[in-house]
Amino acid sequence: MLANQMFPAALGIFMVILVQSLGMSPVLWGLIFFIPKLVDAITDPLMGFISDRTVSRWGKRRPYVFIGAIISGLSYMMMWQLSAENTEMYNFWYFLGWSCIFFIGMTVFSVPYVAMGYEMSSDFHERTRLMAVSQWIGQWAWVIAPWFWVVLYDPDWFASATEGARYLSIWVGGVCMILALVPAFFCTYTNTEASDQQQATEQKTFKETMGEFVQGIVITLRNKPFQKICLATFLIFNAFNMVAGFSWFIIVYYMNGGDPGQAWWWPTLFGCISALCTCFLVIPIVNWFSQKFGKRSAFLYSQSISVLGYCMFWWSFTPENPLLMFVPIPLYAFGIGGLFTIMMSMTADICDMDELETGQRREGTFGAIYWWMIKFGLAFAGLASGLILSFIGFDNSVAAQSEETLTQLRFAFIGIPIAGTLTAIFVMRNYDLDEKKATEIRNELNLRAEAAS
Repeated sequence: MLANQMFPAALGIFMVILVQSLGMSPVLWGLIFFIPKLVDAITDPLMGFISDRTVSRWGKRRPYVFIGAIISGLSYMMMWQLSAENTEMYNFWYFLGWSCIFFIGMTVFSVPYVAMGYEMSSDFHERTRLMAVSQWIGQWAWVIAPWFWVVLYDPDWFASATEGARYLSIWVGGVCMILALVPAFFCTYTNTEASDQQQATEQKTFKETMGEFVQGIVITLRNKPFQKICLATFLIFNAFNMVAGFSWFIIVYYMNGGDPGQAWWWPTLFGCISALCTCFLVIPIVNWFSQKFGKRSAFLYSQSISVLGYCMFWWSFTPENPLLMFVPIPLYAFGIGGLFTIMMSMTADICDMDELETGQRREGTFGAIYWWMIKFGLAFAGLASGLILSFIGFDNSVAAQSEETLTQLRFAFIGIPIAGTLTAIFVMRNYDLDEKKATEIRNELNLRAEAAS
């Protein structure tokens, strides 16, 4: 999980370089976010389908985790071998090509990897505890990654941020590749023998197999609880990511006059403290609250708290007192910190519900479609991020932005996530797959398994 989170965390930090150091236009910057995610629209569900039906001596997940980890690590290193001496369009096409390869590698790795987590337990509350521990470890990526800003922009380390990205990407890609390989070697419980369903699939023609693939996606998307958690995640996570990079621009341009050196470690501390609050405050509280009052209630209350935190940022981003920007963070962190702990646990429950209805275990397909929704939203968020910067009149060639631009930048950072979160709360208000219903489903599946044996 540390590798799974570090790749996007580091990528988000490095992406600022494209605009700040290489002078890439906000529109091209947005396209770099958007286009690779369109590739995921095809590869994610397909990878889930393939993973669910793979039979090998190493299991149905581990071979893909192994291959995907290597592709992701090597392509991440290559992606950042850029230079300011190249033309803007050369850097754009070079980065876009390697970015597509990187995201294909992440699909091959992450879809089977996430499915492993859904398979680990059939207990309603243990699933939440597993996801809480997993997310806790993954959050350390977001504690570490903001410090890359310090390394990249400190002249004692590198002559330019672009040079820093070329060297630092080799370390990030290499270390993450090694970490991502761990489940490929040690999660041996996923070894499987061919089921009747898988043997039948192997005997089908390509046309029949693709028909089954499409039918599986349709069945998955018809699941009402799954529709709700996908839509809610899409609204919260991607509204957050649409403006996540704006915190750097607000701190540098609004609070420090456009001077990254004067901004010092403030952007780094902002991201680091947010992740630490998630680790030591949000995840333990959400895990406890979920087991005490239910997953739906934990989701609704955690997201409501985050809305309050976002509102406070309007007053806490002040050039006169930078320390004030840390005051809302313990509240603001409940948004993303609580989201995946609850939603991944809910998805495991939904896999049981689906098995009761269809007679099939399809963790890979559910995981793929869930994360496809996230990645599609990230594509939209990345494109929208660039368009918003362009719309508000942000000019990366000057240090001093207009007062109107800076006001709109702050308003977007606060208003867009609030709108997404409130809409998600409305969507999840009547989510009904609670502990009682999940236990009944699990008992029925156990009886069915006993009868079959």
